[in-house]
Amino acid sequence: MRTRPGHRRLAALGVALLTAVTGTASVSSAAADRDTHPRGGGLSATIRYTEYGIPHIVAKDSANLGFGTGWAQAADQVCTLADGFVTLRGERSRVFGPDAAPDGSLSSATRNLSSDLYFKGVRETHTVEKLLAVRAPAGPSRDVKDAMRGWAAGYNAWLKQNRITDPACKGADWVKPVTPLDVATRGFAISVLGGQGRGIEGITAAQPPTTGAVQTQPDKADVAHAARELFAQDDSDMGSNAVAFSGAVTANKRGLLLGNPHYPWQGGRRFWQSQQTIPGELNVMGGSLLGTTGISIGHNAHVAWSHTVATGVTLNLHQLTLDPSDPTTYVVDGKKQKMTKRSVTVPVKGGPDVTRTQWWTRYGPIVTNLGAQLPLPWTATTAYALGDPNAVNLRASDTALGFSKARSTADVLASLRRTQGLPWVNTIAADSSGHSLFTQSQVLPRITDELAERCSTPLGKATYPASGVAILDGAKSDCGLGRDKDAVQPGIFGPSKMPVLKDAPYAENSNDSAWLANADKPISGYERVFGNVGTQRSMRTRGAVEDVAGMADKGGLKVADLQKQQFANRVPAADLTAADTAKACAALPGGSATGSDGTAVDVSKACGVIAAWDRTMNTDSRGALLFDRFWRKLTAAVPAAQLWKVPFSAADPVRTPNTLNTQAPGFATALADAVAELKAASIPLDARLGDHQFVTRGDDRVPVHGGTESLGVWNKAEPVWNAAGGGYTDVTTGSSYIQAVGWDGGRCPVARTLLTYSQSSNPNSPHYSDQTHLFAKKKWVTERFCEKDILTSPALKVVRVRD
Repeated sequence: MRTRPGHRRLAALGVALLTAVTGTASVSSAAADRDTHPRGGGLSATIRYTEYGIPHIVAKDSANLGFGTGWAQAADQVCTLADGFVTLRGERSRVFGPDAAPDGSLSSATRNLSSDLYFKGVRETHTVEKLLAVRAPAGPSRDVKDAMRGWAAGYNAWLKQNRITDPACKGADWVKPVTPLDVATRGFAISVLGGQGRGIEGITAAQPPTTGAVQTQPDKADVAHAARELFAQDDSDMGSNAVAFSGAVTANKRGLLLGNPHYPWQGGRRFWQSQQTIPGELNVMGGSLLGTTGISIGHNAHVAWSHTVATGVTLNLHQLTLDPSDPTTYVVDGKKQKMTKRSVTVPVKGGPDVTRTQWWTRYGPIVTNLGAQLPLPWTATTAYALGDPNAVNLRASDTALGFSKARSTADVLASLRRTQGLPWVNTIAADSSGHSLFTQSQVLPRITDELAERCSTPLGKATYPASGVAILDGAKSDCGLGRDKDAVQPGIFGPSKMPVLKDAPYAENSNDSAWLANADKPISGYERVFGNVGTQRSMRTRGAVEDVAGMADKGGLKVADLQKQQFANRVPAADLTAADTAKACAALPGGSATGSDGTAVDVSKACGVIAAWDRTMNTDSRGALLFDRFWRKLTAAVPAAQLWKVPFSAADPVRTPNTLNTQAPGFATALADAVAELKAASIPLDARLGDHQFVTRGDDRVPVHGGTESLGVWNKAEPVWNAAGGGYTDVTTGSSYIQAVGWDGGRCPVARTLLTYSQSSNPNSPHYSDQTHLFAKKKWVTERFCEKDILTSPALKVVRVRD
């Protein structure tokens, strides 16, 4: 049924929740029964679609707004959402087989079986139901629970009333109705991504040592290096950029915000764009992570915010001293404590059910590794328990709900302090009054440097300085995490300990620590677990600080300047090295270099191509692809300490290190290998980047601009190399939901947005690739926030959805 709602009755816009939305039932028997079975309850909403399939959802309260959101998300992303709910129910092995891999959006599990063992355990222990029963602000509010209930009803109503056309799940029996508990569990999974979600393989594989097993302890140096690599953000596929400018440097003395999250282009961690409105109460617009009820990154009429993945380490380990006669008993203050045994059974496609045991302690689950490179062996004398404070955090939705109702950056900060719900991100914000904000307000284990010094085991004394991963002595109760008076839950830092920068001319983050949010006002004094101080920054951070500091110095900034910065595609690594590379190339005897396979390669043409290159990753840039392949090979082969002639200096962190060491072993080899690789793929050395860096949508090749992490490009793209297919033929992660927001004194914010991979993953949808084509042309969507703009959209379609 379709109707046109009246002008005045519908304001325009809606909600902001965060990356980890939660909410659902109470744990009373009646409520538990009510909230674990699909139901509707007469819910409804009005959805106005404008250009590019962007829905503007209007409802009378949180439950009805959740209903409209669940409906609209299902319409665009039903297969991706349904796949995620299979994960959360612990049914992947039954549906897809035990050895296939999940898409990585809800945990780091590498096999369906380990994913199922973990999430089935969460279900069987009623973990999420117990957290939902905690009273706000330590637990989720009624508004959030209502929104989750409504979302489930909206998703179910869409399934009942529509036919699935997406070939990814058309006719699949695993696409089922969901409960509010399913939706809440998705929020839980997102919250623990950096903790228990990172350790799932080690949690589900942990078994007591057998008699006669070889007893080994991990090497301290190896574990410290592995921990540093595991938790480093400077070489991560995911990440983000964001910058807030204060009124001191803008054209009209009002704030500006540019958000540029780098998230997966496929799977369950995609963003989805909407506007959510409860007239007179809520009006917000932005991008949501799939399966969540509100806005993760967005703005309302007064304030805009974005997030970047933070450097804070969201887990810690306690090293347990075991009873020599029983490796499932540990000792605390001289007293023995028995581990809790949890047996979980998982149905498996084409085979018998699999039962595994997990072992839990007062500190958390026993874990035997954090990935293949970081073993934590369970021996007759020692085991490791993983602590994750976000495993009792279902508050992220309330934090973001506070953002969506905020009228200033001060209100954003107040929401963070009141609810403390963000698990693993920084917040950058600007408002219409000209204020800017950066804060690393995240839920972290309360590891003070004093505690780490006093309680670290010998292994922890290696890992904590190197990575912020604390390994504490679990045999001493006074090595527990304690509690800050202003913290909403035990074992985490209170708001007063969070790094904060207010009203700086610019506040920027590109996934390094808080230290250089503004290079003129460095932040320090925080504990090591938050991140480091005085250390080398990533190439992307260095380029970003150069760019935004230059913009601030110029002043008079407008939204158009943010748009220009987003797609400038400058390559900071090339500005430092391209000229020296071309010069050293030209000096090679006979224009030849020896490749890694011992073959002599003529590189003479490459010298001129690199010299003439415009040092951008634009689609029409010639030489960009050659330099990209060379730089990847060079940085993989040459240790960082040998790459530069001028080393890093904390006194000049943006400009150092510098001056490429072209005499380093591996320089000429990397050049030869890059040239040989392109020639073997029949790609000209001076080929246009867009001809060989693209995604395929239907019958179209859509060129992709932007560049990889180590090049330092603001507009990040992590493409997949396929020489046989013509170069980079897909993108795994990169610029996703982009927003440039400011104010001009009117009632409507000035906002330009872009969802790079478009609203729908269904190839039969008209909104499967429309914004991707915009992205290829560096074009933006002019946002329709105010009612008059929505109702004058030439693409306006009004849909009334109900149970």
